[in-house]
Amino acid sequence: MTAMAAAARSTDRPGALEITRKLTEICGPPFARFAGPADEVAGRTARWVAVPGGPHAAAEVLRLAAAHDLTVVPRGAGTKIDWGAAPAQVDIMLDTGRLAGVWHEPHAASVAEIGAGTPLRAVQATLGRTGRRLPVDVPSPGATLGGVLAADESGPLRHRHGSPCAQLVGVRYLGADGELVSVGESGTARFGAAAPTGGPGGDGRAEGVGDVAAGQGSAMGWGRAGGLFVAGDGIGGSGALGPGRLFAAGPGAGGLGAAGAEVGGGDAVLGRGELPGLDVARLLCGSQGGLGVLVSATMRVHAVPASRVWVSRPVWTPLEVHDLVRAVLAAEVAPAAVELDLPVPVPLPRRRVPASHPSVAGRPDHPAVTGRPAAGSLVVLLEGGPSDVAERAERLTAVLGAEAVVNHHAPEWWGRYPFAPGDTALRIEVPAGDLHAAVYALRDAAGAPVPVRGSAGVGTAYAALPGVLSPERVASILTAVRSVLIARQGRCVVVAAPAPVRRVVDLWGELPALPRLRSAKAHLDPHHRLAPGRLPGGL
Repeated sequence: MTAMAAAARSTDRPGALEITRKLTEICGPPFARFAGPADEVAGRTARWVAVPGGPHAAAEVLRLAAAHDLTVVPRGAGTKIDWGAAPAQVDIMLDTGRLAGVWHEPHAASVAEIGAGTPLRAVQATLGRTGRRLPVDVPSPGATLGGVLAADESGPLRHRHGSPCAQLVGVRYLGADGELVSVGESGTARFGAAAPTGGPGGDGRAEGVGDVAAGQGSAMGWGRAGGLFVAGDGIGGSGALGPGRLFAAGPGAGGLGAAGAEVGGGDAVLGRGELPGLDVARLLCGSQGGLGVLVSATMRVHAVPASRVWVSRPVWTPLEVHDLVRAVLAAEVAPAAVELDLPVPVPLPRRRVPASHPSVAGRPDHPAVTGRPAAGSLVVLLEGGPSDVAERAERLTAVLGAEAVVNHHAPEWWGRYPFAPGDTALRIEVPAGDLHAAVYALRDAAGAPVPVRGSAGVGTAYAALPGVLSPERVASILTAVRSVLIARQGRCVVVAAPAPVRRVVDLWGELPALPRLRSAKAHLDPHHRLAPGRLPGGL
């Protein structure tokens, strides 16, 4: 059945018009409708789309779903709706586009509370007015903060600041039964407790900011404690009813997809009526909306650096990258990011290059000596005061050798994924010292160079397999790579793939924390109403 036919058929089911009427009462006439062909999650078509104007309206949507035994899948900006596993069923797509805004107290500038539906570009524009920034630079254009956290997505700045999930101070979220819960600095989360008023979409005037986010006015209200609540320029817009979100779970911040003890606090904790502090927030990271619906997040913010430079060097082999990264980290130049780009090589005329780094000294067959074109580049971002950055850049170029170049602009590939729509996209996570082994294993298994890009300084990289590969071929490549990574405490996750591949291959690989995840799902969403099937193990 086509997506359009499935959407049309939903209107014929018993009670469909009544559900639509109730959603319209909750969200307002422009913000509730039957789903269309574009309202899919990894190929699974929704029946309704609801865009609540605040957390209490979102809670009403969840209570309506519970009363009628309907499933709910949250959606952010829609930049990666085809990532991850398809949900078993999507009844209501809960669009967070109106849960938007930034609450920031200028005189207490270390944190900001941000609505889940706020695009990151609006967050940065709003904070930038006071000389602050959120050190989050994910590759997804137009991504919302809620989508980033739900996907545990991060960018180059993960090297210095950790993933966005690691920067959490607190969250407000809705449980599967519609209860609004606050966790974080306030202490223990009591399920069913009312969240504090004010802030993004909270009680009082701030609740109305959702309408601003949907493009119905200008951008100010007042949050709690007299703090100025600002909905940044460009929030919402035409994306309010656009498609979906991302899945790219990983262990960098102890997100849901992490291997080991980071997932939850164990069965003993999950069996109680309360969870300590940010344990719940960590559970929500990477959960794809399968454990709760994010309303807002309180994040650490930092001053915008006065100076930034990118020090780049051509590289030829993964082993050379390994040696260079080790040298960079030992040089104590405090990099903000250490990024690697290894594209599929394009044949170019040879040029003879003098050996300029110990990694090639005494190796006459090295590509840098024979004149073979560079396979890629290693780029180090330095941030800080102008004189300090200049001094560190000088020391870093001495470490990287004569081929190092200092630039005041990022390379074109910076902060972009190496894969395109239709590719099978992989995420590799391994200790930084073993990343080269993972790249070699991937090349050997694929039988050819594979484009790889990511944070070499922390051992997180993305790779692209051609979408034309058969599911069986992709599965064999994954098996080979994972066998190398498991001995190095690493893992390889499929974050996106064509539907035939997604149906056949194991997207996550071995997950030691799966029993804890099952406990978390049973505790937080016992009736499996939230994004069922999106989590590992079909949860």
